[in-house]
Amino acid sequence: MRASFLLFIAVLLGSAATFDDLRRRAIANWINVAGMVAGAAYHMARRGLAGLAWSVGGAAVGFGVFLIFYCWGGLGAGDLKLAAAFGALLGPSGILLATLLTAPIGAAMAAACLIWSWRTRAIPYAPAISLGAWLALLGRG
Repeated sequence: MRASFLLFIAVLLGSAATFDDLRRRAIANWINVAGMVAGAAYHMARRGLAGLAWSVGGAAVGFGVFLIFYCWGGLGAGDLKLAAAFGALLGPSGILLATLLTAPIGAAMAAACLIWSWRTRAIPYAPAISLGAWLALLGRG
């Protein structure tokens, strides 16, 4: 039950972010804030202040890792905040795994865009982040 509810939250977060990113080429702040609050509330309800600290740590790790790519110009601010929101759900080790899974997914998306001559300088990255997070969560069992 625990993992399925967390997966449900992650699917809602990723679906909303992906839809928004594909439609507007941006991820609304309310989506990312809702994900962070949901992650913090879920883990705090399960493990008290230790769960809250674990969730905040995951958000910080997600933000920190993706901040590197944001500074290089490879991600937008919405993608950065989405990584923090998934970090709040997955925790520090989970968001690190999600990051490792997101990289090849994003590379495949970029290659597909080049093959099909998508004439844009940037691709919506929420689908890659979401899929990487979902796979990391499923891998945890």
